[in-house]
Amino acid sequence: MDFLAIPIVRDILILIFALAISAIAHRIVRTYLLEWLYRLFRKTPAKWDDTIIDAGVFKALAMVIPGILMFRAVPFLQVIGEPVTQLLKVAVILMVALTLDRLMKAGLNIYNTFSIAVRMPIKGFVQIIQIAMWIFAGTAVFSLLLGQSPWALLGGLGALSAVLILVFQDTILAFFAGMQLTLSDQIRVGDWIEAPKFGADGDVVEVGLHYVRVRNWDRSITTIPTHKLSQESFVNWRGMFEGGGRRIKRSILVDQTSIRFLDQDLFDHLSGIELLQDYLNAKVREIEEHNRAHNIHASVVNGRHLTNVGTFRAYLKAYLRAHPAINQDLIMIVRQLPPTPSGLPLEIYAFTKDVGWVNHEGVAADVFDHVLAIVHEFDLRVFQVPGGHDLARLVQERGL
Repeated sequence: MDFLAIPIVRDILILIFALAISAIAHRIVRTYLLEWLYRLFRKTPAKWDDTIIDAGVFKALAMVIPGILMFRAVPFLQVIGEPVTQLLKVAVILMVALTLDRLMKAGLNIYNTFSIAVRMPIKGFVQIIQIAMWIFAGTAVFSLLLGQSPWALLGGLGALSAVLILVFQDTILAFFAGMQLTLSDQIRVGDWIEAPKFGADGDVVEVGLHYVRVRNWDRSITTIPTHKLSQESFVNWRGMFEGGGRRIKRSILVDQTSIRFLDQDLFDHLSGIELLQDYLNAKVREIEEHNRAHNIHASVVNGRHLTNVGTFRAYLKAYLRAHPAINQDLIMIVRQLPPTPSGLPLEIYAFTKDVGWVNHEGVAADVFDHVLAIVHEFDLRVFQVPGGHDLARLVQERGL
């Protein structure tokens, strides 16, 4: 019995032969042609071609030649020619969709290498296009398998629009939220944000369609739904970095019982501080003129007098103006806050030039090291809980 005379057997043998030839062709293309292209692209100074290679665009295109060979074999099939043709068309649709998907990913990676990508991330928009493309590809595949027009299937989806909106509710919300965040420039990759409701405090590492990823300072990752972030308040510290200064806003508590007028001995002692000499000379003249104009004789009660806490504030202002790490172009205040039972808060409000967290904290610590060390020169005391020394010594002795 001649099996080749049986149409179905003959078709199966032709199909197996065509698949074998296509597999060999695919192997040759992957092993030789693509490797030659990879080596050629690696030698070029441009980086975009390397990005396309890494995205696997050419690996998807390697199926073109095997596909052509399979289509060439279809006319020789007598029984299963139509089903094979349909399957090949499905494969072509999927191959084109996969190639476009990888090409869009490569384009996104290339776009992210430009500086504009920081200000205008487009990953969410690319993801929307990818979703739409795969929906269209899936519709085309089903239309081929069902033997109907793809436009008829898409038209039938109108009746299911309510269901589709429910299914893709998060995607739709995320798309418009991402558009709002991006177009209004509220968030960029690399921004330091604080979103307490979501436990996020760190740098933005990704702005996607469905979520924003934040690497917290403890190196953990917080994932925030994009539409939630657009609805809730959060703090973006970008303005601090762009403004060229990071704020110091700290205070010490001055023991209010140590505040007094300057006597001659303390005045002579403070006159030896270079940063205070101009202030003291100008202030003495101002006070003497005021008292003389109002016919006030020098006394503790009558007239104006210098105080140690006021002179200390003037010294801190001069110290900050002379500090090389303090930004002189931004606001700088040394002020008293309302007195408390724990003392008089004396606050320094200034900005460091270096906005980096570690360096900023170093400058702030250096400033207050100096403040705490020199406050005694003004015959002032820093408030401390009574018995604090005794308690600390007791804890140390008992090893608590």
